[in-house]
Amino acid sequence: MSTTDQQVFVLTEEELALLPSEEDVHFYQEHGWYLSKKLLSDEETALLEKASEDFYAGHRDRRLPVRPPKLAYWEPSAGGVQRHNDYIHYEDDRIGAILRKPLIGAVAALLTGTSSIRIFQSTLIYKPPAPEERSNIVPWHFDRHYWATCSSERMLTAFIPFHDCTEELGTITMVDGSHRWKETAENDRTSLHFAERDNSELDVMLAENAEFNGVELKKLPITIPRGHMNFHHCRTYHGSGANVGEIPRRAISLHLQDGENQYRPFTRSDGSEVSYNHDVLVRRTADGLPDYADPAYCPTTWQS
Repeated sequence: MSTTDQQVFVLTEEELALLPSEEDVHFYQEHGWYLSKKLLSDEETALLEKASEDFYAGHRDRRLPVRPPKLAYWEPSAGGVQRHNDYIHYEDDRIGAILRKPLIGAVAALLTGTSSIRIFQSTLIYKPPAPEERSNIVPWHFDRHYWATCSSERMLTAFIPFHDCTEELGTITMVDGSHRWKETAENDRTSLHFAERDNSELDVMLAENAEFNGVELKKLPITIPRGHMNFHHCRTYHGSGANVGEIPRRAISLHLQDGENQYRPFTRSDGSEVSYNHDVLVRRTADGLPDYADPAYCPTTWQS
């Protein structure tokens, strides 16, 4: 429901029981990830799968007005590779309505200790059951590297499979506690997406950072039951392996920002300006900067 100028977010008694406990929040702060309770019903996950198949078949409720320069956007001509489609919350209303569910935002707000959560980005993902497909391997990285134009250190991601998600299917794997590491050095090449870098380079980066912090690498594949989701901190290293199962791994990666996050200019040491796909889409602030609170692309999903 809404007042004259501000949406009011309300949880039911059943939803309140699904929020993380104080112990859960402490676990997230210590480990950099949190496996939620069942936040989506079987009907909602079935709808996500049906809507995703309709999307792959060509359905769109709207399209981006311009194509950002680094948009991930699978089309049938790409064949049997792993599919990534950004801005799924914008282009598909059925999927967007589920991703804007206040319960998801409320969980994120508790984990990060903030009062307001907005969507930052969402990516529809389809990992085919093809162990030999190289694109199925997602190398080690953490999301904050790619959000250099964001001011916040509290951003996080909810990984939302549409089914039971196991190691066999190539589930997401967390490097436990890595969000608390210090990096070996400021290397602004890290602002390049992993798709633009060699996987072996990223393996070396992870090992060097673990050694620099004096810790043993602890890689945890997260088994996620249907309707549950795994939240991880923007500085938690993660990746995923091949899908050696018999069904495709279907999921959405939902990136979330706290209400304080805003655009900041970022220049690499070579003088090149870093930009995010939003920067050609969102409205401008009074100062003429990209507005990461633009409700068209970054809607608020929770406000306490």
